[in-house]
Amino acid sequence: MTIVDIAKESGYSVSTVSRVLNGRRDVSPAAREKIMEIVEAHQFVPNNNAKHLKQTASKSILILVRGTSNMLFASVIEALQSTLEHSDYALRIHYLDEEANEVAEAVRLCREHKPRGIFFLGSNAQYFKQQFSQVDVPCVLVTDRADELGFDNLSSVSTDDTAASEVAMDYLFDHGHRNIAMIGGDPDASSPSEHRYQGCCKSYEKHGMEFQENYFAKARYSFESAYHAMNELLCRKIPITAVFAMGDVMAVGAMRAIFDAGLRVPDDISIVGFDGTQLADYYNPKIVTIRQKYEEIAQRSVEILLQMIELKKSAVHELVPFALKNTESVRALDSERVAWSKQLTKKEAEAVTVDAIFGTQSNWNPID
Repeated sequence: MTIVDIAKESGYSVSTVSRVLNGRRDVSPAAREKIMEIVEAHQFVPNNNAKHLKQTASKSILILVRGTSNMLFASVIEALQSTLEHSDYALRIHYLDEEANEVAEAVRLCREHKPRGIFFLGSNAQYFKQQFSQVDVPCVLVTDRADELGFDNLSSVSTDDTAASEVAMDYLFDHGHRNIAMIGGDPDASSPSEHRYQGCCKSYEKHGMEFQENYFAKARYSFESAYHAMNELLCRKIPITAVFAMGDVMAVGAMRAIFDAGLRVPDDISIVGFDGTQLADYYNPKIVTIRQKYEEIAQRSVEILLQMIELKKSAVHELVPFALKNTESVRALDSERVAWSKQLTKKEAEAVTVDAIFGTQSNWNPID
């Protein structure tokens, strides 16, 4: 006997029989009594293996994660899991390379696993424009914006990366820095990196300057990649008093390179990070960073996705407030150096070399 047979004999629908067998409360007492009489009379035992397979297929939600070293994503995933812990949904996490096509992977996984919804962590807007129309389940882009993509089944919850990066750069300018370098992801391959790059340029323009490309070093969101990017900047022999890193993990890699070069943070070069991870609080010195409220981002992402899945709600796009955590990795320049850096014209800045300004000592010290 199957639940279809029970439905025929009882006169109730298959879905009603299923709710009774699963102990659901949204069934009338009369229906429950009638169905259980038939179950007991035929000694019907549900196939738990089939039930498990059905639940896994119909109640799964995917998390697609670009990159394996982004510490913010680890915190977001933990918060997503915690929020969904007592729901009927099972999470399946898939890690991709930082430069992988996450939308192509989503298309494949939808075909093979038929999830009810998807969380995307990390994104490239171009991939969404090219292929997302093939994804037919509700999705939320977490920690990145999707409002300009215009898909009915794609919501987003994020920090305003452009505004946050502008605030981080303004903080350095307010502390007297004018020669500010940047370490970050490829703006052409990562939408968050593109937005943070734009914020940096906006801050430069606000302060009457133009950001020079030789002050930017590309890196993956990892310690090692940022370490090499910082070494690359130091080898360019350009005057640097501060660095904005697009992630805390990048900030730590850059700081290690600065220390290994015989320099100090913040005495010689100041550092500002992005994300507000615990790593920033426990590194020495503590890192000035943009704190993304990942708990709120995760909670709203879950609420929005479940409303899209269960209530057929339309896509929504929300920005969660951020905060600048002021700690120990930024030094205010002295008034004489501030005056000098403000007077330096764009043409002079391009022509000047480290040796010409600060001498020829091997351990270059741009501040003391």
